[in-house]
Order: sequence, then C-alpha cells, then structure tokens
Amino acid sequence: MRCMRHHAPSHPAGDPHALSPAELLRYGRHLVLPEVGLEGQMKLKGSSVLVVGAGGLGSPLALYLAAAGVGRIGLVDFDAVDESNLQRQILYGTGDVGRMKLEAARARLADLNPEVKLELHPAALDSTNALDLVGLYDVIADGTDNFPTRYLVNDACTLLGKPNVYGSIFRFEGQVSVFDARVGPCYRCLYPAPPPPGLVPSCAEGGVLGVLPGVIGVLQGIEVIKLLLGLGEPLIGRLLVFDALAARFRELKLRRDPDCALCGERRSIFALIDYESFCGLKPHEQAVAMAQQVEISALELRRRLGRGEVLLVDVRESHEVRIARIEGAMHIPLGALPGRSGELDRDREIVLHCHHGIRSLRAVDLLRRSGFAKLLSLRGGIEAWSRDVDPNVPRY
Repeated sequence: MRCMRHHAPSHPAGDPHALSPAELLRYGRHLVLPEVGLEGQMKLKGSSVLVVGAGGLGSPLALYLAAAGVGRIGLVDFDAVDESNLQRQILYGTGDVGRMKLEAARARLADLNPEVKLELHPAALDSTNALDLVGLYDVIADGTDNFPTRYLVNDACTLLGKPNVYGSIFRFEGQVSVFDARVGPCYRCLYPAPPPPGLVPSCAEGGVLGVLPGVIGVLQGIEVIKLLLGLGEPLIGRLLVFDALAARFRELKLRRDPDCALCGERRSIFALIDYESFCGLKPHEQAVAMAQQVEISALELRRRLGRGEVLLVDVRESHEVRIARIEGAMHIPLGALPGRSGELDRDREIVLHCHHGIRSLRAVDLLRRSGFAKLLSLRGGIEAWSRDVDPNVPRY
C-alpha cells in the first residue's frame, strides 16, 4: 500500500517567510531531505496530533513529535510522576517525582521546542469527552496501557474518520500498527472482543524492559510523521511485532473484518459505549466497595500479626520475594495457589499480599471459589507495608 497522501492534512505550504530564521536553522536536516523540504516542514507546522497517555510510549512519541516541529500537540493524562516511572518514561526526571505528568511534560517539551503549541488535557479519556478531543486533531496516537481506553480510542477515531497510530508493550515485546477504517481495518477487526479481566497482567504486575517503550514509541512517531507528510507506506493493514530478546521484527497482515461491529458491512456500533462494561470490568464504585470489604491496611496487619491472629501469604513470584519480603510470610505464587491451597488452614484467617494489592485480590477470589471464607487482602501490597510500617523493606 503505497503512500497514502490523502491522510496528510491539507494545510498550505506557504513561503520561506512562514518559517522563522530560527525554525529554518532548527529544521535544517528536514529541509535538505527532498521528500520533506520546505513544503513538508510547513505541513508539520500546520498539523496537529493528540497523544493519549504520557507514559512509556507517550514519552518518546511526544519528544520526537515536538522535535520534528509538529505545530500543535495535545497530551491526555491524569497521573502524577512516580519513581517507578523513571525506568522508562523519559519525559521525566527525578526532580519531577510527585508533579503531575502534564506539567512536567510541558516544561520538558517547551524547552525542547518552544515553537510548538502544547495543549494539555488533564483528564481521563472517556465516552463523555473522547469525540470532542479526538475531533480537534489530525492524527491520534494511542499510548495507553488498558483495554477499555484502546477500544475507546479506536471507536472514536473510526466514528470521526481519524487515523489511530497504535502501540502496545509488555515485558519484552511490542506491537505497532495504524488503524484507519476509511482504507483498512480498525482495532476491532484485529481484536473483536477484549480478553477476560485479569488474563493479561498489567506492566506493573508483569514488568516491561525499560528501553522497549522507546523502540515502540519511536516507531509510532515515525508512522505519525509519515501520515502527516503523506510519505512512504503506513502500517495500515499490517501489525509490526518486535521481540526485544531476539532482536527480531515480524509483520502480520491484517484485513478488515466484514463482520466487524464498528466498520463492517452490518455494523451495530454507531456511538461510543460503556467500555468498562464491554471489557468485563465492574463499575469503579462497585469495585472499590467490594475491595474495601476484603482489604486490610498495613498498620492493621502489623497489629494483628503481632497478636498472632492471621496467617500471611505472599502470592508474588519467587524473583520478587528475593527483592523484598515481609518477615514470617508464607510464600505461594498466585499461579501455584490452586494446587497448593491444601497447605492452608481453612479455619484460620488468611491475609494475602502481593506487590500493589492487585494479585492478592485475585487470590482472595480464587480461594473463595475453593471454599475458603476467612480471607483478607493487604491494601497496597508490600509497597504499602514498606511505606507505612517497615521502611527497611525495599520498594521496587
């Protein structure tokens, strides 16, 4: 599929005076490329991109789009910078810990290229605001890490006729594609339905190689710029998969699904939907209420351990236990729990813990289905124990 020039925004190229002397100097390496030149640089200056998520993928993506001279860049995020982000989210430094990501990103990107207009959207993208935000930009770049938002971005882009530059990462593998239902498949053509909740661990649970988001985010940046300039062969109808351990790329051909509910011949989706429900996730308020019923704080756990009232079970993996552990905890990895539940006393109150309190809630649910009744989960996991009880326990 050769150069999709109709994707490039139709902005006038203008004349040399439309770029300031400082811009001519800044973008000199673009201007000497015949495929870009003055006209191409003016296209970039007149273009706009919405980056959804200012994390591992959004960091290199935003940096390179700003450096390239994309005239207007929107960033959507609502998180603060955490120390654990610094391993891969290169927009931020140690001094940014605790700041809102968008404020830290504004400072870094403005320093990188003050010619670019930055538009910050400090909110979660959802069904109430997605169409309004997506409609403001030429190209959308999805740097999110959860299925509800991926489907939301895809649906909003498809409904509005916008290209969606998709990227995802997990452990040592990443994926990149361009979904544009006007000329090819959409994300739903590849994944008609989301995986069952909890089947695919998050990066916080499963980990991610710190440099991997750089590779995938830069590839997303290349695709965005190709679309804006109308150059080359965009990854429409192709999924590029990168295996970092093997240092190998492979390409999968994608086809539009004629039965796709969003872009197929007999489509059934004509508006944004409830993506939390679609992905099988309980409403936030209900999930919080259920968690509160079975959670115990680190301070309360310390009190009850001191009295010998509970059995503490660590459901993390063995390599995590070597990093940090709570003294006296019994170790049964979550995956081994079904086969080893017989080692636990059903008559005793059991507190399960993991890293952040997510896997331990799954362990509670699993043991409940096996007939256990006296179960609690440590809220915030060993992270909360280190922060609130014993700072000698390393955080990771």
